[in-house]
Amino acid sequence: MENNNNSNTTVSNPNEKSTKLNIKEQVLRFALENSNIGTWDYDASTQKVIYSKESKNILGFKDHEIGSSAEEWNNRVHPEDKAHYFKEFNDHLNGINPFYESEHRIQCKNGTYKWILDKGRIVSVGENGKPKRVIGTHTDITKIKLAEKKTKEALNLATELNNKLRNFAHIVTHNLKQHAGNFENLIEFYNEAETVNEKDELVKHIETTSNSLTKTIKNLNQVVSVQTNKNKRVEKIFIAQEINNILNNLEFVVLNNNAIINNNVPENIYINYNPIYFESIVQNMLTNAIKYKHPERDPVVNIDLNILEKRMELLISDNGIGIDLEKYGNTIFGLYKTFHNNEDSEGVGLYLIKNQIESFGGKITVASKINTGTTFTVTLNN
Repeated sequence: MENNNNSNTTVSNPNEKSTKLNIKEQVLRFALENSNIGTWDYDASTQKVIYSKESKNILGFKDHEIGSSAEEWNNRVHPEDKAHYFKEFNDHLNGINPFYESEHRIQCKNGTYKWILDKGRIVSVGENGKPKRVIGTHTDITKIKLAEKKTKEALNLATELNNKLRNFAHIVTHNLKQHAGNFENLIEFYNEAETVNEKDELVKHIETTSNSLTKTIKNLNQVVSVQTNKNKRVEKIFIAQEINNILNNLEFVVLNNNAIINNNVPENIYINYNPIYFESIVQNMLTNAIKYKHPERDPVVNIDLNILEKRMELLISDNGIGIDLEKYGNTIFGLYKTFHNNEDSEGVGLYLIKNQIESFGGKITVASKINTGTTFTVTLNN
């Protein structure tokens, strides 16, 4: 009987498997070393972490300068990032997230901070079902974060410039319309005047309005030059005097509406502010106070000033028709938001002054009661 024992079975060589694993390990190690990606290996039972040489190099430390305690890394996480850092890691340990991933700042040997992308996952679970071993990587993403910051700053700058351009366009439209309206009224009254004295008086008002228009155009021209300047032009403004100048420009509007304007601001109080914005803010609030007068009484407007430690409050109060704050309180400073049936209402003035005030770190608030009046409080840095 012939023995046919020609089997094709291949017997594997243990040394050959070991050699292949060593080659793979060396390739992986070489790849990590040349990609500046660090690794870490966390033992949950001992609370020890083995940090690779690359992880330590990212922070500027030599291999022997960082131990295997978890606190070696945890204590170096930026205080503002620690809560997020621990939450992300614990969420993974507790099974909430399938992977661990965190972007946080870490303090280097020289005291500076770098941004790190920290990733990991559970690779071993104990008999009690709790994580036993977690491995992960450290990647330096500082350059990416700096690039993101520059991009964000550029976007913010573009948005700011766009807002300034839109704001300027509204200032031009709103302010020039006021002057145009004054000219139309004055010319109409001039044509209806029956005596030379009446015509002469109206000519004086026309001259005043013309001078005011010239001043506004000059100021708007200055706005163009400062809109692209990071630091807005400021001047020492004596508040009471500037309010009086604005009242002179509004003389015809005040007289035509039998308005009483009480400027109660002390003459010696001044502020460093942009004169164009200050004029626009006060003029808009005064014209609004007159425009929305109560039909049964002449408008009375009081201008007061409260001096606080680091700021001052300019209050402009009227006895007009008031605003329903319960209905319009959240949108009162919105663009093109109107609250009355006045045909001259455009919803631009309050939007303008809010933006102008906030551009100098101030704020504006309003208190109002229907059929009683309104008080606007402008808070300015002193």
